[in-house]
Amino acid sequence: MSIPLVVGVDGSEASLEAVDWAVDEAVRHEVPLHLLHAAVRVHEASDEASDVIGAAAQRARDGAPTVRLSSEVLHEDAASALVDKGRNAFALVLGSRGLGDLAGMLLGSVSLAVAARADCPVVVVRGAAEHRGARFGSVVVGVEDGEGSGTAVRFAFREARVRGCRLVAVHAWSTPFGAFTAPQAPPWYALEAHRRPPEQVLDDALRGAAERYRDAPVSRRVIEGPARQALLEAASGADLLVVGARRRQGHLGLQLGLINHAVLHHAPCPVVVVPQV
Repeated sequence: MSIPLVVGVDGSEASLEAVDWAVDEAVRHEVPLHLLHAAVRVHEASDEASDVIGAAAQRARDGAPTVRLSSEVLHEDAASALVDKGRNAFALVLGSRGLGDLAGMLLGSVSLAVAARADCPVVVVRGAAEHRGARFGSVVVGVEDGEGSGTAVRFAFREARVRGCRLVAVHAWSTPFGAFTAPQAPPWYALEAHRRPPEQVLDDALRGAAERYRDAPVSRRVIEGPARQALLEAASGADLLVVGARRRQGHLGLQLGLINHAVLHHAPCPVVVVPQV
């Protein structure tokens, strides 16, 4: 049996938008859909929780009557419950904000916590309706130097294939040579960047997945400048933005870097954070 795509629901409009997105994704990948409502609010009556999960389930059935659907209510911390479910999930799907979040927040606290800790890909459904569908026919993946992008690249190729759309691979780079003058030598990472051209970094990162997903058209973008700006600009014409997240020794879960935070808070389309394994 296929592992499910898990959606966190809390009754907010953002979580219902996440259900809509997840229904389409479950249909694309032919996987079951599991709705999870978790809360530690002791005053929440059982019928209130049932109403929340029931409304989400009805919305999912309306969107795709044939999708394999299950649901669950847990009386525990939402982030912890979702991270636990993510250990046996195709992916976790969350809205950008929940009912308990403060007005003006760009990203809800539960979504941020789950994106930082989950073992599976985490989708934060953001952006206007035109970006939550398939209007642009494009999936963007951020490619960094080193070993931090392999799983994200494979995920992005798979998404592009099932959607029948174009993959845009973006690698942003900068060299600090201009900040150093003789006799001061540039640091090791500047020398390494000089030895390995950005185009080669991108080609090397894509090679394995490109051979596997030969039918997915790929556009390569090598951009000199900040990665956050390059990814956000690319995402302005995309249906999905995929980024990787690396584990750090001695830390529990994923430690989200500045780029991950930037796209999770500001991207105009849904964002997938894929743990590097």
